[in-house]
Amino acid sequence: MEEPELEAVIRFADFAVDALAAQRAELDSLNVFPVADGDTGTNLYLTAAAARDSLREAGADGPLDAAGAATAYARGALLGARGNSGTILAEMIGAGMRVVARAGAGDPGTRVLADALVAAAEAAYAAVGQPIEGTMLTVLREAAAAADRAATGGASVYDVVAAATDGARVATARTPEQLPALGGRPDAGARGVVAVLDALDTALTGRRPLATPHQQAPVVIAAPHAAPGHEHAGPGGPAYEVMYLLETDDAAIPALREALQPLGDSLVVSGGDGLWNVHVHVDQPGTAVEAGLEFGHPRNIRITHLEAAGAEEAPRLPGRAVVAVSAGPGLSRIFREAGAVVVEGGIEHRASSARLLDAMLNARVGEIVLLPNDAATLRAAEAAAHAAETDHGITVAVIPTQAQVQGLAALAVHQPDVPFGRDVLEMTATARHARHGAVTVARQQAITTAGPCEAGDALGVIDGDFVRVGEDLAEVATDVLGRLVGGGGELVTLVSGADDTDGRLAEQAAAWLAEHHPVVDVVTYDGGQERYPLLVAVE
Repeated sequence: MEEPELEAVIRFADFAVDALAAQRAELDSLNVFPVADGDTGTNLYLTAAAARDSLREAGADGPLDAAGAATAYARGALLGARGNSGTILAEMIGAGMRVVARAGAGDPGTRVLADALVAAAEAAYAAVGQPIEGTMLTVLREAAAAADRAATGGASVYDVVAAATDGARVATARTPEQLPALGGRPDAGARGVVAVLDALDTALTGRRPLATPHQQAPVVIAAPHAAPGHEHAGPGGPAYEVMYLLETDDAAIPALREALQPLGDSLVVSGGDGLWNVHVHVDQPGTAVEAGLEFGHPRNIRITHLEAAGAEEAPRLPGRAVVAVSAGPGLSRIFREAGAVVVEGGIEHRASSARLLDAMLNARVGEIVLLPNDAATLRAAEAAAHAAETDHGITVAVIPTQAQVQGLAALAVHQPDVPFGRDVLEMTATARHARHGAVTVARQQAITTAGPCEAGDALGVIDGDFVRVGEDLAEVATDVLGRLVGGGGELVTLVSGADDTDGRLAEQAAAWLAEHHPVVDVVTYDGGQERYPLLVAVE
């Protein structure tokens, strides 16, 4: 595949998140099936955001081709899937992106697009234990069929994607007739599929979808009638939603589905290549987890009481918490000792918006200060903050810290007892005035802002830009320190990384400061962060 396909995958990832963010509240208000818990829009949005974050993380590690981008995007959706609708969306994305990843440079784009949509629809139906018509499954199937007909007839990419979106809209309009439980309103998941296909249309053609008329919030039926053959998961239905990732052989999945099916409803098992996302509604959550244990290794287990999820949240305690993203075990310890809630998120596994939102909700307070501590995590933090404020009524301030040491500086002046605005202002100002640098090692040959480098070269970084290429880590470290301290400062913070054996590089940097800048105070920490043997801050 070629560069245009790579750019299309990246654009689609961004547009899908934007589309679902814009419609999240409306989709939540439409959500009455399979559980009237008002979270379909949020779950679709968080799943798409996790997929996009995974794609960005993969791109940060080096150049991607379209196949690599598609694979990273699909894996992020699988790992970040939320709820019934999010798990189905993840399966759709995974199956479609596998077709994209396999496509060759000479394959017609129209055929690749149509085949991807058909594969997505078939995989989604296969993933759901008891497929119900009038849901997002139906809408994607009709969209895929329309795209397949257009591609077979020789239509252009523009016309194929237009046929898919038109087919999805027509199918969505019919969902109330197919599923009485919707109470005359279109299915929320179906509307979400339309939003995702609109994003695909925009990514491939540049067209923007026509604005849909504003719809009032639906009247929620207290006990909607279930569709034939399906036991509705609401009042009188299963009480718990269970989700987990399962590491197991793909051949075990049919037996796993057979074991889970009698336990409850809303069963969706999606994934592949040894990693699967399991979602089911049950009365006894332990039995669902035990079923996973019989076939593999479950992890990231989440159990939610459905009645509580659909009800108004319990009151939050008065107070304020700081949520900080940490890039290493030592840094995590430092942040926790300073009173912060820690979310692990180094370069190899950056924190997603879903994980950040979970951390804020679990803090159970009304005010949150969020420290992303990484430029690539900033947008995920902003998305999580928006969800926390809009859907959960939490007051959140994201301080745009782009380095771990900026987060340490901000946390050092945190005052939970002063008014929220004053606390955020002081933390923001302190973080902004903390000049930061780092030393790392080049993984491959490249052209940097400091000139060309070879694999194994020492690289000096200041405020996110490369400023020095050298052969010796200590020499590059002292160059970075000299540039930072040369602009003035009273306190230097040195954070040694996992690759700084016995803190030797940090000791050499401290010794250099003692000799050349003896009036400057120096604090050294063992951060344990990956890829950066030394982090530096000057205040």
